[in-house]
Amino acid sequence: MSRPGKLVREPERVHIDALSHDGRGVAHVDGKAVFVPGALAGEEVRVQRTRRHRGYDEARLLEILNASAARVTPRCEYFGVCGGCALQHLDHAAQLEAKQSVLLENLRRIGGVAPDTVLEPLAGAVWHYRRRARLSARRVHGKDRMLVGFRERASSYITDMRHCDVLARPADELIGPLAELLEQLSIRSRIPQIEVAVADDRTLLVLRVLDAPSAEDRALLAQFAEAHGVCWYLQPDGPESARPLADDTPLPRYRIDEFDVEIRFAPTDFVQVNGDLNARLVARALALLAPDPADEVLDLYCGVGNFTLPLARRAAQVTGVEGDALLVERARDNARHNSLSNVSVHVADLSTEIGLFPWARRRYDLVLLDPPRAGASAVLGQLEVWRPRRIVYVSCDPATLARDAGVLVRERGLRLRAAGVVDMFPHTAHVETLAVFEPEG
Repeated sequence: MSRPGKLVREPERVHIDALSHDGRGVAHVDGKAVFVPGALAGEEVRVQRTRRHRGYDEARLLEILNASAARVTPRCEYFGVCGGCALQHLDHAAQLEAKQSVLLENLRRIGGVAPDTVLEPLAGAVWHYRRRARLSARRVHGKDRMLVGFRERASSYITDMRHCDVLARPADELIGPLAELLEQLSIRSRIPQIEVAVADDRTLLVLRVLDAPSAEDRALLAQFAEAHGVCWYLQPDGPESARPLADDTPLPRYRIDEFDVEIRFAPTDFVQVNGDLNARLVARALALLAPDPADEVLDLYCGVGNFTLPLARRAAQVTGVEGDALLVERARDNARHNSLSNVSVHVADLSTEIGLFPWARRRYDLVLLDPPRAGASAVLGQLEVWRPRRIVYVSCDPATLARDAGVLVRERGLRLRAAGVVDMFPHTAHVETLAVFEPEG
């Protein structure tokens, strides 16, 4: 039996059959899968295998012999080194087709189901879309300076970069200046990361500090904030410990104009990375859910109220449930901020049995699910109590969506009416999806 390890072989010519879930080309040689970063489906390439595993090998792309018609020149000078993007060399329309194929294949293979209708991909701007990011920071002695950026592909090293074309403005041009600023701080070796949050009204930078900054450090941070129009938060411990450098800094916010709601959030709270696509996602989810003015709606994994508040503009009553108590308080505050009295939000661990909660023992006309990557399997058994006429499932992982879809169709008597992808992360292999379920018949 062969063990994983380095593999030295002569270069070989292979045909790329498909893209993997993480954006690598996949060839099959003598019955074994070979993963090739940078290769595209349909291409003939020359590769050299670099690592052996029991069920597959990894290889390095040496030469493209016959290029795909969908291959394009990457816009970013750091592409191929930086791990932030995986698909800049693939035409955007082809990216959407590949993601739709991943979704449908997962539904078929894992869930044993297929949608009645495949929704058109929901897409928008492909550059400067990313309003949330976590940048690594480290002083590299070999370069005798600080580096700030995304990690290199399949590596713990930080990409030596000065800008990023997928980050929302003005954060896109701040990476180089941030590295220069951190180099001046007395605690430069005690800063592992900077979290970026670009809101509608301001840009926030959360500095993870393992030691408290000195008075001189704080003055340098304040000067940077003034010069670049940003707000600093300092985070000495977990996300809940983040506090603004200036005490009078209000919470950032974003609007969803179609539903006339304004949502406030802390810079360490979870909000969707792509602001424009988030507004479109909310609009499509509500159009598919189609609430009536008399409906009672259950919104599970509700976070700060991203779907809850728009739903409250269309339905009689909305019940939101979230496992993070801080996010629940934020959602409640947001309901008050938007003068919505038909919203109730509850704290509950949705990865465990929920049947004893009073909110879980009521009927609901509609259910919206927006779970984390682990999926919503723990709550599906309660559907017999809720008996909704429609469920909209928003997923960040097509594999767990497919698993749950199989349960909903085969065990709960539902039908998968529609499914499609949402291009929340252009140029990456991440696949965000929407699915609609209704009772059979």
